[in-house]
Amino acid sequence: MNLPVVSRLRGRVCLGTLLSAGRKNNGIRNARGRGLPWLLGLVLLLLSASRASAQGAAPETAPPLFPGGGLISYNSIFTTRSLAPSPSANIPLTARPTFSHEGDFNFTWGFRRDFDLTVLVPIVTNHFEMPHTTGNPMGGGTGLGDAMVLVKYRFYRRDSQRGTTQTSVTFGPKLPTGRTDLVARNGNRLPASLQPGSGSTDFFVAANWTYTGLFNVRRLVADEDFHSLLRSQGTQNTRLGSDLESRFWLSYRPYESKNGAREWFIGPVVTWLHSQNDRIAAVNQITSGGDVLLAGITTYVGVRPGMHVWFGMDWGVAHSAGSMFMPVRHHLSFGITRQFRLHFK
Repeated sequence: MNLPVVSRLRGRVCLGTLLSAGRKNNGIRNARGRGLPWLLGLVLLLLSASRASAQGAAPETAPPLFPGGGLISYNSIFTTRSLAPSPSANIPLTARPTFSHEGDFNFTWGFRRDFDLTVLVPIVTNHFEMPHTTGNPMGGGTGLGDAMVLVKYRFYRRDSQRGTTQTSVTFGPKLPTGRTDLVARNGNRLPASLQPGSGSTDFFVAANWTYTGLFNVRRLVADEDFHSLLRSQGTQNTRLGSDLESRFWLSYRPYESKNGAREWFIGPVVTWLHSQNDRIAAVNQITSGGDVLLAGITTYVGVRPGMHVWFGMDWGVAHSAGSMFMPVRHHLSFGITRQFRLHFK
């Protein structure tokens, strides 16, 4: 899941998504004229979009884009899970990929003050291994994932000498655009939980909070992203378990150039993941869901006005012990964002 260049507040420059609505500053003026053509943005809107888990295009998740602003980003996400215990050589119907990669494309447009529109689409690669076949995947492949169309609304913002506090909500559908026909090595169709797409129309909702100037340190930022994907029944008569995720990032900006063109954010991140049990043919698959606690570090670097890159790593530190539950072990993400002005006439 989851969702950045220059905003100023009393001398503070923040790597973000040109986040300040109506705020005039040098960073925005520098980015003007260097933005990508709006036509490229439209092409990406039609071709792309993501699964909004993991850290996204902005270091601060609560602020929306400024009116008339746009961004495109690419995020590469690698996830590994514990191997699934199984008494037979058959793939469990609730199995998750032991290795997956998502290449997420993101287009965001600030269509009015305090609102922005995001389209996200993943290209997903899944592989599944069993304990007795380690290093030789039993099935997998690559395909288009389920697209999401999301609207963000910032309903609270307060500026002070300390910094800015902002709160927003995000919501929208996940559409059944993903591939659902991958097959195993033996030619059988893989379970729904191993397909790039779900075949279901689901609903995404998130609440985000950003607090700058924590402990009166103007370069210290606390950011919380809490979101849920509420699922319905999809392919193979399967309703995958709904997901909850809470991600807290405490970042510090140790470097900032005078003109705001280059910045560096870095800090620890703690994530709690909760997944409910799957339902197959209306039967609840007990112990297929569970909880995972991850800890890691994330960093963002502003390389020029309107462009930044990020990198993050997480490791599983605790998880549920359900017999069918496959907890996340490692999570790695990196990406790049380019911002521009976008006007439709």
